[in-house]
Amino acid sequence: MMALLQRVGCAHVEIAGQTVGQIGPGLLVLLCAERGDTPQQSDKLLAKILKLRIFSDAQGKMNLSVQNLDGQGMVGGLLVVSQFTLAADTAGGNRPGFSAAALPEDGRRLYQHFVAQARLAHPLVQTGEFGADMQVHLVNDGPVTIPLRIAPGPR
Repeated sequence: MMALLQRVGCAHVEIAGQTVGQIGPGLLVLLCAERGDTPQQSDKLLAKILKLRIFSDAQGKMNLSVQNLDGQGMVGGLLVVSQFTLAADTAGGNRPGFSAAALPEDGRRLYQHFVAQARLAHPLVQTGEFGADMQVHLVNDGPVTIPLRIAPGPR
């Protein structure tokens, strides 16, 4: 599984002109399941995201996680958006291939698992809609953009 994290001042997702998910300060999580990914990888990725210290403390040092922002007087949100295009293969020409992405039914299952676990572990989780044509609006804070990938474990 992989994610592209963007630290945001605010972000929201629209579908057909309607806002379906929005957060203030926090993380926009663009989430991609690849073929062979498991719920255990999803759980590891979520744990890493929640603990990653990429928010500034009082001294301006990246020392706080999204879960530590409550000590700064705010609840950091997670806006989780499915994005299979993170699995793009551009090695063979100018048109990306997506054969590494999970099949849609597997991707949906892993996305839903990730979101359910995130809602159990964090107080503010919003989402897009799996498979929908979405417009994502964000104010990238910093900017801070970090790719994460959890490789499969032993089989």
